Amino acid sequence: MQQRHENRKTYFQELATTSELHFLPYIHRFTSVTPQSRILEIGCGEGGNLVPFARIGCRVTGIDLSENRIRQARQFFQEERLPATFIASDIFQIIQLEEAFDIILIHDVIEHISEKYRLLEHIKRFLTPGGLLFISFPPWQMPFGGHQQICLNKYVSRLPFIHLLPADIYSSLLHHFGESQARIDELLDIRKCRTSIELFEKLLCTSHYRIFHKQFWFINPHYEQKFHLKPRKLPRLIGSIPHLRNFFCTSCFYLIQS
Repeated sequence: MQQRHENRKTYFQELATTSELHFLPYIHRFTSVTPQSRILEIGCGEGGNLVPFARIGCRVTGIDLSENRIRQARQFFQEERLPATFIASDIFQIIQLEEAFDIILIHDVIEHISEKYRLLEHIKRFLTPGGLLFISFPPWQMPFGGHQQICLNKYVSRLPFIHLLPADIYSSLLHHFGESQARIDELLDIRKCRTSIELFEKLLCTSHYRIFHKQFWFINPHYEQKFHLKPRKLPRLIGSIPHLRNFFCTSCFYLIQS
């Protein structure tokens, strides 16, 4: 397990930097982001992605299922002296919020959600007319699409593609290297919820969303903070080949409209 997964303030700061350098500029290319903009993040964790939006004066709201993460988000934003609203709740339990939002962020979350179609339908109620939804995720087939980097065993956490093994072999391997049953269950749950580019775009079509823009990354922009690697876009030729592209794409950015 990488140290950033245990030191949540470090993780918060890394996300804030990635959001400032990459998420906000990407969104700003296609729509204005001003102090009047209302921003919602679903699955916000400690809220790092919202920091650059709050710094330019946007009204930001974060929702997360974990009460502990929301407590940390409130604490970190207080330390940064930034205003924000944070709500600890299952998004499906929220029927209405005080306002609609111009931009909704869902970063590295949808690959953990089993009811993806339900989520895409549910969040339409929170968007303003013409509002944009920014969704990013790692395709399942990419080297660490199974999130095995969260493993405690340093060897397993660095093994690419092991999540593509048959479930019983994958589970046995994790057990052999000393992972707890809780950790194994978490990784197998991620396996059940796996998301490929093709599945995601099919869901968008079924949910009647329009893809406003998309960008596939060979080197995930967040790796700049994690590993000091320069972000690189996936070559268009590879990005145009269904199924194969999932193995080479470490992150997908989508801007979509309802």
